[in-house]
Amino acid sequence: MRNLWLTTFILLAATLVHAHVGSADVYYEDDAGPYHLFVTIRLPQVIPGVAEIQVRSASPDVRTIRVVPLRLSGLGSKLPPLPDVAQRSQNDAQFFVSSLWFMEFGALQVRIEAEGSRGKAELSVPVASFARQSLPMSWGLRGALLFFLVFLTLGVVVIAGTVVRYSTVPAGKTPQPSNRRRSRIVMAITVILVVLILYRGRAAWNVEAATYQRNVDLLKPPRAETLLEGNRLVIRPAGQLTAPIADQTQSVRAVKMDELIPDHGHLMHLFLIASPGMDRIWHLHPDLAKGGDAFVETLPAMPAGHYEVFADILDKTGFPWTLVGKIDLPQINGLVVNGDDSAWTGAPVTNSSSDTTVAQLPDGRRMVWERDAGALKANVPTSFKFRVEEKDGSPAHGMEPYMGMAAHAQVVCSDLSVFAHIHPAGSIPMAALDMARDGLIQSSTGASGMEMPSMHSSASLPPRFSFPYGFPHPGRYRIFVQIKRSGEVQTAAFDARVQ
Repeated sequence: MRNLWLTTFILLAATLVHAHVGSADVYYEDDAGPYHLFVTIRLPQVIPGVAEIQVRSASPDVRTIRVVPLRLSGLGSKLPPLPDVAQRSQNDAQFFVSSLWFMEFGALQVRIEAEGSRGKAELSVPVASFARQSLPMSWGLRGALLFFLVFLTLGVVVIAGTVVRYSTVPAGKTPQPSNRRRSRIVMAITVILVVLILYRGRAAWNVEAATYQRNVDLLKPPRAETLLEGNRLVIRPAGQLTAPIADQTQSVRAVKMDELIPDHGHLMHLFLIASPGMDRIWHLHPDLAKGGDAFVETLPAMPAGHYEVFADILDKTGFPWTLVGKIDLPQINGLVVNGDDSAWTGAPVTNSSSDTTVAQLPDGRRMVWERDAGALKANVPTSFKFRVEEKDGSPAHGMEPYMGMAAHAQVVCSDLSVFAHIHPAGSIPMAALDMARDGLIQSSTGASGMEMPSMHSSASLPPRFSFPYGFPHPGRYRIFVQIKRSGEVQTAAFDARVQ
């Protein structure tokens, strides 16, 4: 049996990274009471660091926007500091910008208060705060600091020796040989003390740097293993999953498998994307295996090939993760997808592929991307608008919620540097959003008796929906959009070149 397993063993070199690989900024669109807001949070490269908060109001009656960061859960979520007032743009009265210091790692939220002609209202946006790099020190700065280090060290030694040599010498007299000897001894002792102080200081700095680097290393690849048993795929992290913690004086704690919480009713959202070409995609939902140390998925019918693996999970603090890797699969003689699972097959994407705005659905209907005129630009927040049509072009009927949302979408760059699983509310996990809303309701009810609106699904949805998002960098992208109508999950794909 062991040899049989070894013949089917596939090593998945995975990277444990923040959800939305290569796309760390947060995009969110929702109502704050009577005000409809589009929020963009541009996260800093390092922590502590300054995030830029952009808020666009759909109506001109918003006068003031205030923003404040706080933890997503726990005591820190109930004691917000004083909010900062966002600056209104001089060129656009409905656009507000603010800068916030993010001081800690982990699951945070940005609480936004809008005040206008229709009173005050609030909303909260979950944010995964993490460092993406350690900023290097330039050679010029290194040289300057080394110069001052040597200069100040020599200065301390000389000053100590001079004090001993001349402190007991009357004015106008020459220091005695004994004074010179004591001066040299004191200078030697000072050199030793200064070296010890510098050594201890460097050791303390190295400890801090190592602690910081451990958080940055959350983006480095620990191995994860997959085991193919017939048509069952077992996904097991080779080591423990790690996540940021509130108290950075401690070592980074491990996230246990029993600390994961469901998002859209599932503990894991697994995406298998054929590579190269992205001409096939499966959106699956593995179950936690007995024993709780791995996920197991009975694969549907799939052709043999090389697949990119993206697996979204969420820990109990509301911090999202994506496991990323590669896998080679033989032909799988499984069943067709059912339930919340979905599959799509189409033409491969290439650098010469033209942009598409119309995609045929399996039942003969079609989905249309209502793109604005002009080229798509990187790092520009926008709302991707779609509509579903019947065969005769009339608005589609029978639209149903798909895992609680009007639609789901995956934005993937052709070089696989970007993967984002987004929803009509934005690029944040809905379970984390529920945590933020719960805290906001408690805070608002306790403060003023005002109840905040909650999200409700409908049995019948309109055939139009949108996704707030911004492409992180130029390139060729494919957008997979999934809807549910008449009890069937359907996928459409759109290609776009971003400048």
